[in-house]
Amino acid sequence: MSVSSSDHRSRFIRAIQALLVAVIVFGTAGTLAACSSTGGRPRDTGGNGSGGGGVDTPRYTVAMVSHGAPGDTFWDLVRAGAEDAAKKDNIDLRYSSSPQAPDQANLVQNAIDSKVDGLAVTMPTPEAIGPVAQKAVKAGIPVVGLNSGMDYYKKYGLSSFFGQDESVAGQQAGERLGKDGAKKVLCVIHEQGNPSQEARCGGIKKGLQESNPSASVENLYVNGMDLTSVQSTVQAKLAQDRSIHWIMGLVAPVALTAVKAKEAAGSDAKVATFDTDAELVKAIKDGSIQWAVDQQPYLQGYLAVDAIWLAKRNGSVIGGGKPVLTGPSFVDKSNVSKIEDAAKEGLR
Repeated sequence: MSVSSSDHRSRFIRAIQALLVAVIVFGTAGTLAACSSTGGRPRDTGGNGSGGGGVDTPRYTVAMVSHGAPGDTFWDLVRAGAEDAAKKDNIDLRYSSSPQAPDQANLVQNAIDSKVDGLAVTMPTPEAIGPVAQKAVKAGIPVVGLNSGMDYYKKYGLSSFFGQDESVAGQQAGERLGKDGAKKVLCVIHEQGNPSQEARCGGIKKGLQESNPSASVENLYVNGMDLTSVQSTVQAKLAQDRSIHWIMGLVAPVALTAVKAKEAAGSDAKVATFDTDAELVKAIKDGSIQWAVDQQPYLQGYLAVDAIWLAKRNGSVIGGGKPVLTGPSFVDKSNVSKIEDAAKEGLR
């Protein structure tokens, strides 16, 4: 078969393109050999392990202030995501936290006084944290919210929010409890006065009663910073009220503690929870926890830091001013194996 001149031309162009690609790759390989393996700026390997020049851009300092309690594995995941984004974006991340609202507000003020380039905050008590976060906005510091305070971040001028709608998440959990045949649910609130936790339990009641109007939800308040106290309080409640046959935790450590409490009380109650960690994933696999509502804390931390970097670089606002939802999704025996490896690595 004869070959047309146009075919010859196409083959010639492709040959030239292949040659150019080879030259570019060879030249790039030589350049990279003379530079950092992360590209441009060397990776920072000292200090707190965050930041590190994944990009060749100005070095920014970003503060993240949360309400996480010491030892709460949920916040370890948030911080891990924030640190990974900081390494990629050449950011010096300064993470601090306090479960006490006045202390958290002081930490935000300290970040403003140190003239950070960006700020990410949680607002479990908006009236305490919001005004000081707004001071940062007025000072020209890019500020984003994460995890808690979805209904308030716009009020205080924050540009973006990363998390889940707790009422919606609670309602979906309630609907699932209804499908599972729940009639009386104990919703364990571990941070009294936190509107996000109240919203979860309120959503559970709404979702459950839509499928079963006679079902009920009772809130039980515990001190989430003292798991020994949590166990004794839940155990006493279960021993006193044998009609409770579902316990809903709002965080993994409390749910795992509830498993111990119900065993000690001789209760047949089943346990489900919000949020996951590596130990919780194992509990779902062995059946001691039925399922979990996952809001992806790692992703919340990662996106918050990345959003600040983008705001500094080109003025981008992720989400267009609306919340960016990282959940809810359900983790149970049908899909827990898919996230097990990620959980072991501290990514879920």
